[in-house]
Amino acid sequence: MNQVTLGSTGITVDQNAFGALPVQRRTLDDAVNIIRRAYEGGMRYFDTARAYTDSEEKLGVAFAGMRDKVYIATKTQAKTPEKFWEDLEISLTNLQTDYIDVHQFHMVDQVWKPGDGTGMYEAMLEAKAQGKIRHIGVTAHKIEVAFDLVKSGLYEVLQFPFSYLSGQREEELVKLCAERNVGFVCMKAMAGGLITNSRAAMAFMAAHPTVLPIWGVQRENELEEFLAFFDEQPTLTPELQAFIDRERGELSGSFCRGCGYCMPYCPNEIMINQAARIGLMLRRAPSDYWLSPAMQAEMEKANECTECYSCQPHCPYELDIPALLKKNYADYQDILAGKVEGVQFFQNK
Repeated sequence: MNQVTLGSTGITVDQNAFGALPVQRRTLDDAVNIIRRAYEGGMRYFDTARAYTDSEEKLGVAFAGMRDKVYIATKTQAKTPEKFWEDLEISLTNLQTDYIDVHQFHMVDQVWKPGDGTGMYEAMLEAKAQGKIRHIGVTAHKIEVAFDLVKSGLYEVLQFPFSYLSGQREEELVKLCAERNVGFVCMKAMAGGLITNSRAAMAFMAAHPTVLPIWGVQRENELEEFLAFFDEQPTLTPELQAFIDRERGELSGSFCRGCGYCMPYCPNEIMINQAARIGLMLRRAPSDYWLSPAMQAEMEKANECTECYSCQPHCPYELDIPALLKKNYADYQDILAGKVEGVQFFQNK
């Protein structure tokens, strides 16, 4: 398997890492078993965040007594130095450690820098001087913000969405990180669940040797797919490239990645992260859940969207959310009525 060195950090691991957001949905025992299996299978880089409810705690339990054998990255959404220090101490306690390998400002929409009056970057520097963090990182979802972060020269690691559905601008960002010796950690390598072929996803990453994907897994069978690649890393064969090209054609244009950053702002409490992409999920990641009574009720709420656009400023991909809700509601009704070829088998389940 390819090895990736994260820019100037010196952190070198196999190109196959663990994203710990989904394990917040598993019991403690199940999550710990999954995390330890990931380690046993070869993964050494584990990414979590203060915002992922109890994910940090589960990593802390899983790696108690073996902290020096893994790299752990976490994140803070703090907007003040006081909150930064509070988050950092909670993270250290949860993770049962006295240092974090890569500490990241989470989902920023600006470049925190020394002397900007916020004190945020100075707090990160002080935490590094105290030995509580080893490397300064940042995560973003907006492409131009990501470019500004890399060009600032202030961050050792950037985390950004990247997959075989990404465009030329994202490819340029990967190249810039390599040129500036900034580590590139890839989130949403499966495009929020829209990519279902792990082999094609891994082959695409193998063609980008400076990129470290963190696969978000919550089920044992999902994890085993990625662990199998330690024995045989897929390469981008003509057949896989043809498959990816077809996928890009099918998913071209704007689509919801399911991040959910817009949801707290909906006055009607619409489940936007599912309702705005449910047509694609029914076709690409079939599940009885999508047509359950509970989901049908959620889709009726989506039909009541007032187009207030309260959600809009919070979408990192600048999607027209009300338009996506309207489109997916109509598609959903057609699926329920058995009018859409290929998904009628869900009827009456």
